[in-house]
Amino acid sequence: MSTWFRAQAKIDAKPVTRWRHGTVTIAQYAATLPNPSFQTPMMLLRFLAAATLVVASPIVAAQSASAYPAKPIHLVVPFPPGAGTDTVARVVAQKLGESMPATIVIDNRPGASGAIGAAEVARADPDGYTLLFVASPFTTVAAASANAGYDPQRQFVAVAPIAVGPLAFVVNAGVPAATMREFVALAKAQPGKLNYGSAGTGSVNHLALELLKARTGIDVVHVPYKGIAPATVDLLSGRIEAMTASIPATLPHVAQNRLRVLAVTGAKRAALLPDVPTWQEAGIPDAEVINYWGVVAPAGTPRDIVLRLNAEVSRILGQPEVKERLEREGAELVAGSPERLGAIIDADLARWKRLIVDAKLRLD
Repeated sequence: MSTWFRAQAKIDAKPVTRWRHGTVTIAQYAATLPNPSFQTPMMLLRFLAAATLVVASPIVAAQSASAYPAKPIHLVVPFPPGAGTDTVARVVAQKLGESMPATIVIDNRPGASGAIGAAEVARADPDGYTLLFVASPFTTVAAASANAGYDPQRQFVAVAPIAVGPLAFVVNAGVPAATMREFVALAKAQPGKLNYGSAGTGSVNHLALELLKARTGIDVVHVPYKGIAPATVDLLSGRIEAMTASIPATLPHVAQNRLRVLAVTGAKRAALLPDVPTWQEAGIPDAEVINYWGVVAPAGTPRDIVLRLNAEVSRILGQPEVKERLEREGAELVAGSPERLGAIIDADLARWKRLIVDAKLRLD
């Protein structure tokens, strides 16, 4: 840097703004430029004008965050209307809109076990106006496919956790097995004869059964469907014998004696099925599977906006009517920081990647 600049720029040691990694001075900013040289006052003035723009940008961002939201927020749900995740998302969207206040628009973008909607949000502007409502397929699909179309860790920032809950392992009422142990014995006696359905390759329903196979050594055949609804139809008709599904979705069929719940996949028994054992209790070790729900945003979304959304979601989860509604979906609330949801996503992704490697699964 020229001697003239050092003599004239009295402000070069004063902090001008605070960036992600600390305070930056005019001189420090100038030092990042290639061969800075200011031989005339006019050149210095031009530099200071440019620096002023740089300094102003965080101020503009802060003003934008304080004014947020200034237009409707689109919450992308990567599953069809009426699905379990869609139901939870609509509860959250309604209460979030009332709390902020804001207009929250639900955009259903189903397909590829949630990958289509996730990929769309990954490409969206990181301005807080496009969010993604995630469930376990967000990580199972990414773990199972090298071509998922999105990266759950690099292309997204966690916003808020909402709830977790187990799945129910169900069989058609005609299957001669009243317990999980009896089903495992039946499958071992008839290798390759029983079929299980899923919402598609890489879905949580798929990988949950692959985990069961890995832990028990049974040979049951995967039949992927384009969603859990058609898989349920075939389970009820007896075209397939087994499946994992959300607990609320199975209860009406269980009440009609068309399906039988043999176990739940969580670490503890489900409140909606207190008499049904877990896989662990049924003698299947290290086979815990949870479904989780949360909200994420495109990577680069301003931290102030993320924290604003997190605070609002945490606030509505404290409302008794929200807690009661989500519990009817078999969910347990897990309000917390963005980092808590990030930890859930990281752990789930690592777990499924490890299963795929250990079990030598070929999923693409």
